[in-house]
Amino acid sequence: MSPPRSCLIPSPRPIIGPLPPKPLIPPPPLPPSNRRLKAAISRRDALALSLLSLLRQPPPASAFSLGISGPKDWLREQKKKSANFLLAPIDGSRNILRAAYLFLVKGDSEYGEKDVEELQGMLRSASRDCIPEERNSFVTFQSKTGVEVCTFQLVLKNAASLLDNNDPIKLEAEASLRDLVRSFTSLNAVANETDIQIPSSRLKVADALMDSISSLNKFEQGVKDCLEI
Repeated sequence: MSPPRSCLIPSPRPIIGPLPPKPLIPPPPLPPSNRRLKAAISRRDALALSLLSLLRQPPPASAFSLGISGPKDWLREQKKKSANFLLAPIDGSRNILRAAYLFLVKGDSEYGEKDVEELQGMLRSASRDCIPEERNSFVTFQSKTGVEVCTFQLVLKNAASLLDNNDPIKLEAEASLRDLVRSFTSLNAVANETDIQIPSSRLKVADALMDSISSLNKFEQGVKDCLEI
């Protein structure tokens, strides 16, 4: 009888599947100095891109060629919209002059020192610091340092800023401003030298008031012409 044969059973091979993905390891945080440097570079790149985009924009002339209004037209429209605000000092002075006129022609014939001071204060307020002799010390100091303190001059400068220096409308408005300043100067001189307690003297001041109101109206029209309203 022959000896039994030994039979080798092969061991099963291990099943090799796909390996799990390795966990992502975040990069180490930058030190504060590097973060600031990176932020600075990012801002610099953004600025460079902004400048580049500006350089690539079409020239302003192309906007005009397409019929789009330019900045000067836009500013002119903005001035028109703010005309009431710009003309407010003129309207305020006119109201003060009218009140002063009614103050002089009222039926009461008794005028004291307080009435004289009140009248002078009203005329000083209406002139809007455009008469050098009537300015207080602070305003006088400002004018000596080169600051424009005459409100009417500032109004006209704003209204006519888009006009050429030789523009007839601007020149006429400047002439009306000089007439207005002379009118206020004459009015204040008459008011300071005249005894308003005398009826005939009050009428003299009242006539000068009406002349100033007329000059003020003329100046207002010049400002409106500069604004094209």
